[in-house]
Amino acid sequence: MSARVSIVKCVSYDSSLVQEATRKAIELIGGISSFIKPESRVLLKPNLLMAKGPQSGIVTHPEVVRSVIKILKEINCKIFVGDGPSVWGNHAEKVDEVYEVSGLKKVCNEEGVSLVKFKNRRWRGKFPLTTWLDDCDYVLNLPKFKTHDLTILTGAIKNLFGLVSGTYKTELHKNYFDKEDFAKIIVDIFEEVKPQLTLVDGIIAMEADGPATSGKLRSLNLLFASNDCVALDSVLSIIMGLEPLDILTTREAAKRGLGEANINSIIIQGLELEDAIGEPFLLPTTSITKKLPAPVIKLAKRLIKYYPCVERDNCTGCAACIKACPNKAIKMKDGAITFDYSKCIHCFCCQEACPASAVKIKKSIFAKLIGL
Repeated sequence: MSARVSIVKCVSYDSSLVQEATRKAIELIGGISSFIKPESRVLLKPNLLMAKGPQSGIVTHPEVVRSVIKILKEINCKIFVGDGPSVWGNHAEKVDEVYEVSGLKKVCNEEGVSLVKFKNRRWRGKFPLTTWLDDCDYVLNLPKFKTHDLTILTGAIKNLFGLVSGTYKTELHKNYFDKEDFAKIIVDIFEEVKPQLTLVDGIIAMEADGPATSGKLRSLNLLFASNDCVALDSVLSIIMGLEPLDILTTREAAKRGLGEANINSIIIQGLELEDAIGEPFLLPTTSITKKLPAPVIKLAKRLIKYYPCVERDNCTGCAACIKACPNKAIKMKDGAITFDYSKCIHCFCCQEACPASAVKIKKSIFAKLIGL
């Protein structure tokens, strides 16, 4: 079958509007029963990066989660909802805080479905994934459409990184800090999980230095659905103003034959792709894609470096960046955050973990000289 991606307009997070748009997005690609068998056990995996409310644009909006829960109830599924938030240390109280602040706990309580934690794990080759994958028949993937300082896009494929158990996310960042290697690990996880259906929350998207507090919100007013994560991320990249293979995870997944990255081979249902494209997204500071010709990038990328730094006026001293750093390159000295750049692996976990938008990007002298 040809890859199908639906694009549906939804102008706000009003519960009834989201429900209508979600139903339409899923029906346009075949309907829920084409992907999920009635009375099955389904794990819903939203993006719950940190303890921020729905209005932050950082987390999958709880009304999007609710809309899918209601549709699955109609076919009598047993529903479980959970994520492995980036609360390095993965203490139960921290996960509870994320569930509470994000609004997910309220929705699950109201809908009478199980909100679960990824406490137990089973090794799958190079990484441990939550055992909830063993306990459920299907994974329904609910990403937020955002930019990402390391991967450029965090969408359908990248969202599955949250299924990695506990603090081992930090180990993967440390062991596979090269962008190409990290993309391969993300695709390894995607290949292992193979979500049955994905619905992307793009009603409010994020551009610039996403995926957390340093990003900029963008009213896109769109929901996307597909059972092909590669095709879905390819469509998202086009909307960003990029080509599908500019995204390393898309390129790697397409190379392995895990989905369709050729936009001309993807059937778009609902809104025409041309009508969904606006101004190109502001890309992360760390992205040199589209800024330099490919041959120049090859020659110059060793000199083009980006580093994290702290805006002290914004820093609250919470030490989230210290806990997040895979290589222990950050410490508190005389009440201020300091970086040991000889240890820094440029993964930007510190920026992703910062709740106060205090971690910013510092450019190498060469990057400044050539205007990047």
